Amino acid sequence: MSNADAVVYEPASAERAVGVLRLNRPDNRNSMTGELLDAFALAVADARRDKLARAIVLTGSGSCFSAGADLRSQIQRDGDADGPARMPHEGSFAMYTAFLSLLDVEVPVVGALNGHAVGGGFGLALLCDIRVGNIEARYGANFARLGLHSGLGISYTLPRIVGASNAAELLYTGRLVQGAEALRMGILSRAVVAAEVVATALEIATEIAKSAPIAVRMMKATMKQNLGWDVAQAAWNEAYAQSATIATRDFQEGMAALLGKREPVFEGR
Repeated sequence: MSNADAVVYEPASAERAVGVLRLNRPDNRNSMTGELLDAFALAVADARRDKLARAIVLTGSGSCFSAGADLRSQIQRDGDADGPARMPHEGSFAMYTAFLSLLDVEVPVVGALNGHAVGGGFGLALLCDIRVGNIEARYGANFARLGLHSGLGISYTLPRIVGASNAAELLYTGRLVQGAEALRMGILSRAVVAAEVVATALEIATEIAKSAPIAVRMMKATMKQNLGWDVAQAAWNEAYAQSATIATRDFQEGMAALLGKREPVFEGR
């Protein structure tokens, strides 16, 4: 399987004005490896060029939507070998730039969260306009349990979606919620059994595609504008904090606990 296959885009057609973006590394839980991130940026570019698409469905292959960063391999992205070295916060931000490109899609994006969406994968889900989830899957930002500050603008998007109190609880505890609770909180618009997730998302996207496309695109733009929706700037701000936490002993402990499959013991240093 080539790197380009790490994320695939199925274009819209005259019969179905809905494109489908699919994370396609189920063997690695669709985690944020370099190859998947690079392929995601290319696939989103394809989606943006798709003149027939009036809505996009974003989903994952296998039983997991995305487990976020591959913590055993990388937390930050280094610069090109022939380019200048990146500052720590730049390396943190670079982990998320490919996913942030989803914000440039003008048509509505319906997330079909076929399985767990955790960490950066959860952040990607929050970039979708509408989310349909697997009622048995778990969702959340477990960064604090790893000694790490959140990224991908999650500290910005989550409180705007679920309210400040719910967001604070989820971010500070790192607790993951299952589909039914995610639905009650407003993380999900619909929670269905795994086999129905993509079909339900396609149904919603197809209904969107029946609406006047110019009006829908403009409503998406004005709604984001009126919300002050600047996730990219928020992600840049978070990158400073995330890179600072990577340098702490608590982060080392969080990683050791993860690999050792035990509870972390944080010391605040």
